[in-house]
Amino acid sequence: MTIEIKKSKKPIDYALAIKDLEKRLALVKNNKGRELIWILEHKEVFTGGSSYNKKEIIDKSIKIINTKRGGKITHHSPGQLIFYFVIDLNKRKKDIRKFINIIEKSIIETLNEYKIDSFSDRENIGIWIKQKGLQKKIAAIGIRVSKWIAFHGFAININNDLNPYKKIIPCGIKNKEITNLISIKKQSYISLKNKILKNFIKNLKTLNV
Repeated sequence: MTIEIKKSKKPIDYALAIKDLEKRLALVKNNKGRELIWILEHKEVFTGGSSYNKKEIIDKSIKIINTKRGGKITHHSPGQLIFYFVIDLNKRKKDIRKFINIIEKSIIETLNEYKIDSFSDRENIGIWIKQKGLQKKIAAIGIRVSKWIAFHGFAININNDLNPYKKIIPCGIKNKEITNLISIKKQSYISLKNKILKNFIKNLKTLNV
């Protein structure tokens, strides 16, 4: 099973990226295209998942783009690594919980390579760290599954502007802050995209039949 790997150098418009992602989804469904992993950054945008509530918008002047992914409201901007995929679980074990565990494990292992401890939370999806005694989110996960094909992906905050998160209740979770890697540990994260790709592909193999 060969997966096409794409890495975009410049920030990509959200709507254009999702259009391309959904085109690939249709091709994979019809056995006319390869699975995809696409690593990129987005231009600044607020997006709302399938379960978000308008009460989670604090600043009513912002524009929210509705999406087909699961989850609530989040914010994307340069400095945040976006990891999109179109992965066909028909060719693997049809286990959504295991697939989400693979995503979580891949992020945790990658951050551990940077000497950053992180963890998943059964009550609040995503990856979290402890910073000054507080639990803060470092990575968001939002996926959708159609006919056993998983798509959308996850986002890791590297050195993005965190101020826009004050305009929303991020991921619908009150009283928990968002953070980024550069505020946890000042070091180079230029190789993060290669490390997360390596770990995700390695862990995805555990779903092979």
